[in-house]
Amino acid sequence: MADPKGFLTTRERELPARRPVDVRIKDWQEVYEEQQLGQLQRQAGRCMDCGIPFCHSGCPLGNLIPEWNTLAWKGEWHDAIERLHATNNFPEFTGRLCPAPCETACVLGINQPAVTIKQVELTTIEEAFGRGDVPPQIPDRLTGKTVAVVGSGPAGLAVAQQLTRSGHTVAVYERADKPGGLMRYGIPEFKMEKRILDRRITQMRSEGTRFRSGVDVGSEVTGQQLRDRYDAIVLAVGATVPRDLPVPGRELAGVVQAMDFLPDANRVALGEEVEGQVTAAGKDVVIIGGGDTGADCLGTSIRQGARSVTSLEIMPQPGEERAANQPWPTYPMLYRVASAHEEGGDRVYAVSTTEIVGDDEGNVAGLRLTEVKRTDDGFEPVEGSEREIPAQLILLAMGFLGPQGEGVVEQLGVELDERSNIVRDRRYMTSVPGVFVAGDAGRGQSLIVWAIAEGRAAAHGVDEYLMGESKLPRPVEPTDRPLTV
Repeated sequence: MADPKGFLTTRERELPARRPVDVRIKDWQEVYEEQQLGQLQRQAGRCMDCGIPFCHSGCPLGNLIPEWNTLAWKGEWHDAIERLHATNNFPEFTGRLCPAPCETACVLGINQPAVTIKQVELTTIEEAFGRGDVPPQIPDRLTGKTVAVVGSGPAGLAVAQQLTRSGHTVAVYERADKPGGLMRYGIPEFKMEKRILDRRITQMRSEGTRFRSGVDVGSEVTGQQLRDRYDAIVLAVGATVPRDLPVPGRELAGVVQAMDFLPDANRVALGEEVEGQVTAAGKDVVIIGGGDTGADCLGTSIRQGARSVTSLEIMPQPGEERAANQPWPTYPMLYRVASAHEEGGDRVYAVSTTEIVGDDEGNVAGLRLTEVKRTDDGFEPVEGSEREIPAQLILLAMGFLGPQGEGVVEQLGVELDERSNIVRDRRYMTSVPGVFVAGDAGRGQSLIVWAIAEGRAAAHGVDEYLMGESKLPRPVEPTDRPLTV
């Protein structure tokens, strides 16, 4: 283990400080300051190296958390990144974007603050890049097999890297102008600067992965053309169909899906020009949806100069302690404060939108809502609680329903389930031989850590399909579920 008395002598959980609010809302840089390395190593030393490390069950990737915690505590960074990369292709992404279900499963978290697993992970990979310990892994030989990966989010990048390193010739297709999927244009710069993404893309190019950006598979290149050109296809197209809000006034100008708002904001933050950009500047903004995407909209609206921001959530406000029906090591529903919530805005719980109100010119002017209470059948309005709040911009951040059905999914003729997700077997192969699926397109909207895990597992299935056997790791089956939810 690490320090045998670590969690006894270092009882406090310490994370890097966030930059002052009045400073960080004036730029788009990441919000965290650098943590002193000695402090981080002391935090790594709090790891108990449990007989049964439940953090493993909390992590879909099966990260070897106690091992690299010990190595980080010792300062053996080269060995630490070797253990971390053994299960996770992109710890610099998960270390910034994953909600860390491993930490809610930490055994120490039963009666003390959990180990800062996520921060140790992030520091380990950043130390590795700084020390030159993340070189391209170029295969010794090529197999002569070709694979097309459609989509360059975390699932697509993971499957592409694994297959490239196995000697297959891999081309990643992305309809946006640069690879990265929602990590590039859906995740704000203040959560992950895009230089972090570009750094890994550069490594993948050096290894031999080919990127075909600005290509809309399904129109510019058809599914049949991919089948004719490649020995296998992996669909990593994500769950991009947004959940809508069917209320009167939805058609008014200024009611915008979050993923129509955030990408343009990201482009402008990176210095690009966007014609007709919808901004929050000078407006009363209402965000419908209280999850991570809603928080991203909040932080973005504040940086754009919104007059006010109100976030609405239909669920009641969670408590600050675990509920009795969410015992350790499950992932509990808690009242969490993201960096964006510190920066301003109001959070309103247990309310439902009844109508969107417009002005004489067809623009949104306000929103009518009512308080709701949960029942066995769902939610019912609280009588007499109706009210109207001003809004010139309403952002819909209510999650996603599944992959886009038209286009390549339809052209390939793969089977869909009742939730419109792509059906796959234990090898991640769809109903069409040679066509595989990984990530949200088959699983439904989920976490980045699940996307990477499924990308790695799908790579095993593709490799086995092409070569008859595979030595690639296979962390999870499509039916696997962690103890954390």
